[in-house]
Amino acid sequence: MQNRITELFQIKYPIIQAGMVWASGWKLASAVSNAGGLGLLGAGSMYPEVLREHIQKCKNATDKPFGVNVPMLYPNVKEIFEIIEEEEVRIVFTSAGNPKTWTGYLKERGITVVHVVSSLKFAIKAQEARVDAIVTEGFEAGGHNGRDETTTFVLIPLVKEKIQIPIIAAGGIATGAGMLAAMVLGADGVQIGSRFVATNEASSHINFKHQVVKAQEGDTLLTLKELTPVRLLKNKFYSDVQAAYARDAKPEELKILLGRGRAKKGMFEGDLEEGELEIGQVSSIIHDIKPAKEIMEEIIDQYNGCLNLLCNGK
Repeated sequence: MQNRITELFQIKYPIIQAGMVWASGWKLASAVSNAGGLGLLGAGSMYPEVLREHIQKCKNATDKPFGVNVPMLYPNVKEIFEIIEEEEVRIVFTSAGNPKTWTGYLKERGITVVHVVSSLKFAIKAQEARVDAIVTEGFEAGGHNGRDETTTFVLIPLVKEKIQIPIIAAGGIATGAGMLAAMVLGADGVQIGSRFVATNEASSHINFKHQVVKAQEGDTLLTLKELTPVRLLKNKFYSDVQAAYARDAKPEELKILLGRGRAKKGMFEGDLEEGELEIGQVSSIIHDIKPAKEIMEEIIDQYNGCLNLLCNGK
């Protein structure tokens, strides 16, 4: 399975664990890296010094490569990048912002930079910014998402036609079969988020994990496009948002309804009614909570089994 992504990150398998807010702490990132993938810390839900603590604990838990996902629109982003440099993290995934803003700064310091995009237009901009690879994320994905609602399996070949740098597919991928399909369409690797939420090591609340494995088809929806599009599990908060739409609420009212700390309340503190529960459509085929190492093994075994079936008919 050696290819451009495994060479770029010096990992065994081209599988990246997404750096998700309130789920991707040092325990999950180190477990995925130890199993041959690339674990990412989710800086979006960490104060700078908390991120430093997670980086140091991750270093102690694995001697394999790991990285940090940084949403660039978050406050304290400069301090976050300074900590990443000081702690000698060599891989950064950026999202939610213009890649030109920080890519040069990071690459000058010897850091490999990957940027998350949801459209061909932004993929081209990321390549022009000289990032080392891109994550093409379809709107099936959980959390904050693109407004165009382009699906993963449309986005991969669309971007592949115009982009020369490595492509990592994300959104709706939780199995080895999904990984193989993405790579057949032109991806060099996959980024998996929702499946790793339902792990023992994820830092998200057990209540949220149970809701993920209970999810059925249609239980998530992309909403709040007027602010920042986000895919959520349906609950009381989601119903309150829909009621606001029904009375033609303006963005200012939606901001008040969203308030602060909704995601932390739902995913980290386990409030399943008033919290924001960010997860992907693929949650409907996730049925259990287990160690990240077992999930990695299952994905690789299924990938190889499907590949043998396609190539050899058995």
